[in-house]
Amino acid sequence: MTDTLDVLRGTLELLILKAVASGPLHGYAIARWVKAASRETLDVEDRALYIALHRLEAKKAIRGRWVTSPVGRKAKQYELTAVGRKRLAADEAHWQRYVAAMAFVLSAQPAEGV
Repeated sequence: MTDTLDVLRGTLELLILKAVASGPLHGYAIARWVKAASRETLDVEDRALYIALHRLEAKKAIRGRWVTSPVGRKAKQYELTAVGRKRLAADEAHWQRYVAAMAFVLSAQPAEGV
């Protein structure tokens, strides 16, 4: 049994937006940030990550640009746009409500005769 979990469908875009909220990151750094921020619990599959990055670029929530690292390697960095900032705020609020509702449900007594 592994200690990591796959990222739930529908959450990857939020995780990406949160990762790049403090500054530009390339794809590998985004995946590392998600893993570190989740205390090594969430694992992002490469293919899913890059599909989501392209989807967010198409929606104008992030902007990608090619940069050259100090060792001469090219990597595409992604940064949040104004559209992305608005989406991040809305998605965070939605997930906070969802998490609170799930906490209520999971702590409730099982229904009898409903």
